[in-house]
Amino acid sequence: MTAHVHHTPAPAPGLLDRLNTSGHRLALGLFAFVVLAHWAEHIVQAIQIYVLDWPRPKAGGVLGLAWPWLVSSEWMHYGYAILMLIGFVMLRKGFVGRSRTWWNIAMWIQVWHHFEHLLLLVQALTKSNLLGMPVPTSIAQLVFPRVELHLFYNAIVFVPMVVAMVYHLRPTQSERTQMRCSCAMATA
Repeated sequence: MTAHVHHTPAPAPGLLDRLNTSGHRLALGLFAFVVLAHWAEHIVQAIQIYVLDWPRPKAGGVLGLAWPWLVSSEWMHYGYAILMLIGFVMLRKGFVGRSRTWWNIAMWIQVWHHFEHLLLLVQALTKSNLLGMPVPTSIAQLVFPRVELHLFYNAIVFVPMVVAMVYHLRPTQSERTQMRCSCAMATA
């Protein structure tokens, strides 16, 4: 008499596992697209101010031309900041070695950037601005104008993010053996 052995199949990987393994390349591509689109908005806004000499209230980037209320919406800015932070956290496990270090740097800078937007959102919702300022004001905005500050914040998050992605696509042999995704470029 042979015993009947019942094998339970392994559970399907969860969303986070898929995002950091088989879906990592696609998820990073989508994340990069969103980041680049956001960057483009800030660059267009800077061109409108510094090249086209538009008054700051009229310089709203591309989306701000169609929907001017978006530029002044703290909800929209906060939404983007939290989306970025969630993206950094969710895609973090797919990075190893040098790329993880640079991804972490970008993520921690985004934590601060998110905090600044949370502070702005709370002020807008409570109608109680920092230090009695006439408009919601972030901590760094006490020293730097908002347009320039956001260009700076986006740059200091973007640069280490790009470094992380380059290292992720071009890992050392040791890093390649630790990777669980197929993002690494083929070696020659």
